[in-house]
Amino acid sequence: MTMTEGIRGKMRDNEQIIGRADLNDAEAILAVTTLDETDVVHAVQDNADAIFTWGYDKGERAKLDKLYEKAKTSQWNATTDLPWELDVDIEKMVRDQNLAISGSDELAPPFDLSDTPLKNWGDKEFLEFGIEAQNHLLSQFMHGEQGALLCTAKIVETVPWIDAKYYAATQVVDEARHVEVFSRYLDEKLEGNYPINAHLRMLLDDIINDSRWDMTYLGMQIMVEGLALAAFGMLHQTTSEPLLKQLLRYVMSDEARHVAFGVLSLEEYYGSLSAAELRERQEFAFEAAVRMRDRFLQQEVWQRYDIDVAPLIPLIQQDPGRILFQQLLFSKIVPNCKKLGLLDAGVTKEGEKGWLRERFEEMGVIEFEHLEDTGEEYGDLDFVAADRESA
Repeated sequence: MTMTEGIRGKMRDNEQIIGRADLNDAEAILAVTTLDETDVVHAVQDNADAIFTWGYDKGERAKLDKLYEKAKTSQWNATTDLPWELDVDIEKMVRDQNLAISGSDELAPPFDLSDTPLKNWGDKEFLEFGIEAQNHLLSQFMHGEQGALLCTAKIVETVPWIDAKYYAATQVVDEARHVEVFSRYLDEKLEGNYPINAHLRMLLDDIINDSRWDMTYLGMQIMVEGLALAAFGMLHQTTSEPLLKQLLRYVMSDEARHVAFGVLSLEEYYGSLSAAELRERQEFAFEAAVRMRDRFLQQEVWQRYDIDVAPLIPLIQQDPGRILFQQLLFSKIVPNCKKLGLLDAGVTKEGEKGWLRERFEEMGVIEFEHLEDTGEEYGDLDFVAADRESA
């Protein structure tokens, strides 16, 4: 079942929202498989109305106007502003990143592999797998950026405010640049790319398919872009590879504005919605969170090795480094959902927990609710402007 199916306003359980009762049901997660790797073109029905607005006064939303002005002065050129001439030592990159995340020189995960298909793997095999995993991760970043490209173009078309249309148009340019840089990095510095992960594809399809303009904001600007901003930040901190580090630095500058765009726009709009409408947005956010978490099982990598990953999942889920990585991915999403009032929307009794709060508790990520939301944080992450000032 997709986000848009069923009766709007009707409360649904986990099975109806994400297709399974247990968030960690490995069999159900892996049953969602990727498309044929040769499939290039993918069409999705876009049910939204194109909205013209003949009111051109953008003075009503000063924060959006400020964001638009920042976007105009923070553009960068993917061809000339990155050191593409640098050689990339992918083996060193994988080893250094593993050390930064796990604190160990050992590439093998810290659990018993004796009864698994990996029992005979040594350093060579784990290094090769690490390279494939890095390729897969960057490939999903690239595919997600194309999803953002299409979704932001849809926001230009569907949002009823002229100031939001202005800003969204700058983001379309940003997203095209992001697709370009990840594609070039994969093609020139690694060895090609992976197809889009099935869970990510389903999420992007649902966001595009929904007719309501704020769902495009919520699914892309808050959820997908919020997770991407956190993931880029972690990779930026842990990678030793200079080109990738600079690439991520500049992409993060853009992404922080993109997430802020979602927070500033939806904060105003969600104040006018009914409890039933807000519950629909809570369910939308929850399904998006689960889809994004599921994609990090990297099942396409295991498929290339012809290894059944299902028996390995209970072990993988014990890896402290992986647990920390998956939790930190939600460090931007949770405080932004709180800022929008989604964590506890619908609470009517003192001491009662909000529906989305309980879902995030179940996922083990509610601890991030007290972190700074991205509505104003984007100024601190404007690395493009900082680099220009120091040049």
